[in-house]
This record gives sequence, structure tokens and C-alpha cells, in this order.
Amino acid sequence: MKNYTPPNQGMFGQIFDTILVLVLVYVSLMVPLLFKAAAKAEDAATVAAAAVKASWESLGQNAVQQAQWVKLGYDPEKAATLINSRFDYTIDPIMLLITIAVVGGYFWFMLKVSDQEYREVIREKFDNK
Repeated sequence: MKNYTPPNQGMFGQIFDTILVLVLVYVSLMVPLLFKAAAKAEDAATVAAAAVKASWESLGQNAVQQAQWVKLGYDPEKAATLINSRFDYTIDPIMLLITIAVVGGYFWFMLKVSDQEYREVIREKFDNK
């Protein structure tokens, strides 16, 4: 039986694949940030307005918390932006559907490409007999 030798990918193909993966990762990380930029600008204005008139009492900090903020080098105005900015745990249905579509599309693409390559390997290995 002849040993199977897989086809070699050229340097251009490897460079293209690498750049494509890097671009896809970058875009997938940037898209949510771009969609949230407008909302963050509005939130930043609200937080900045609250920071101007902030005191430890208005921020809901007790004496121990105040001491820790001071040790970290924060005064009430600087600490207000950190204390008032909360994580948003809501799920945006449109972004969820886009994510599902992208992941599903990539999965389907990989299955089709893998199927073609698998059939090619089988043809190369067993069709000459």
C-alpha cells in the first residue's frame, strides 16, 4: 500500500489564512464595542454629572470603604465614576442572533470544507484500486 502524502499548502495560503483569522478575531471583538459606543457616551455623561457633586455619603460608602478608596488614591469625584459604572448584564437579542448566525455559519462552512477535503483524501487513497 502506498503511503498517503497530503497536499502541501503554499506560503501565500498560510499567510492568507493567518491574516484572515486575525481579522476575524479583531472584527468579532470590535463589533460589540462599536454597537455599544453610543450607549456608553450617554452613560458617561450621566456618570460625569454625578461625579461632580459626589461625596462618600452620596456614593453609599461606609468609613471602611472610604479608607480603602483613600489608600488607593481616590477622592469622591474620581471614585464616583468607578462606583457608579455598573456592568450591564442584559442580553441584547439582536446581538445574540448575530452571534448565533456567525458561529453557525462558520460551523457550516467548516463542515462543508472538511467534507470536501475528507472526500478528496478518500478518493486519493482508495480510488486507484
